[in-house]
Amino acid sequence: MFYRPEDGHGLLHNPFSAIVSPRPIGWISTRGADGQDNLAPYSFFNAVAYVPPQVVFASTSAKPDRDGTKDSVANIRETGVFCVNIVEHAARDAMNTTSGPWPRETDEFSHAGLAREACRTIDAARVAGAPAALECRASQILQLAGAANFLVLGEVIGVHLRDDCLNEGRFDITRFQPLARCGYRDYAVVRDVFSLARPGEG
Repeated sequence: MFYRPEDGHGLLHNPFSAIVSPRPIGWISTRGADGQDNLAPYSFFNAVAYVPPQVVFASTSAKPDRDGTKDSVANIRETGVFCVNIVEHAARDAMNTTSGPWPRETDEFSHAGLAREACRTIDAARVAGAPAALECRASQILQLAGAANFLVLGEVIGVHLRDDCLNEGRFDITRFQPLARCGYRDYAVVRDVFSLARPGEG
């Protein structure tokens, strides 16, 4: 089949949700200027550069109490910082709970029963016990085509690694099983890992 997005796909569910998959999940924690903590997952997320390390995530919907966007982007506009918490399979239910359309005064850490710890380089909380957390300073917030589509780029200025995820000098994802989004209500967990040497490598 072929379709033009502007004409519609005629299917029961939007296939674009599942075509680019699996996608890593950025569990974004922010704190508003009023001190209110927020935590929400975004599957339009990735790392985009090494030096300096940089990440990106996109917010694609809006809440009526946030002037055309969601709590995460609104808080980043106010403070200029955010933290990316890496989601493991064991945290899937808590992550899902924080994805709800909760009012801005809802503290998702408490709502999902998650412990928090203070970030070291930014004024925000992070998920205690997450396999890794990336403290970020926002470098750009870009409005994309579409009413509520915002792209947030950030430079990583602090990195937390859970000690049991380190193995012989490497951050070992098999020690915590990362969770990924596959579209619709589908998720995947990374359990099988293999290595490939690039051409020219010894």
